[in-house]
Amino acid sequence: MPDNDRTLSDIEYEALANLRYRIRKFREFSGKAAERLGLTRQQHQALLAIKGLGAGGRMSLPDLADKLFLTAAETAGLAASLQAAGHVTIEAKQKRRPAVALTGQAEELLRRLTSAHLYEIREMAPELMQALRMLQDHRQMEVAAWMQ
Repeated sequence: MPDNDRTLSDIEYEALANLRYRIRKFREFSGKAAERLGLTRQQHQALLAIKGLGAGGRMSLPDLADKLFLTAAETAGLAASLQAAGHVTIEAKQKRRPAVALTGQAEELLRRLTSAHLYEIREMAPELMQALRMLQDHRQMEVAAWMQ
């Protein structure tokens, strides 16, 4: 539970700003990498969610909406755009829970994008870990001081 009454330190502000900067930097890299391969940022996120969290490269539209923080209508539109581009098939065996499945074309795009993303995140890892460690260490010091 957050303690809204305590004074935040300059270190916490700096660490949080640095962490958010690193996240934005990675998101910018990710978006540009996807666009170079002809995908929108949201399409890339959808394909990765399907591959990473769906059983065998399949995911229901409601589950995809949940993973991407989209409405049902927005997800249906996104799935339709991915289907039109040849990246997914939409299986409507169950009308209330249609599923999307990746095509071979999408699998290849994801392979290329994921390799680049893993390289980038591994390059950024020390900076991300340092920002997180600063936030964690400062909190641990507060707890230790409180216990004395």
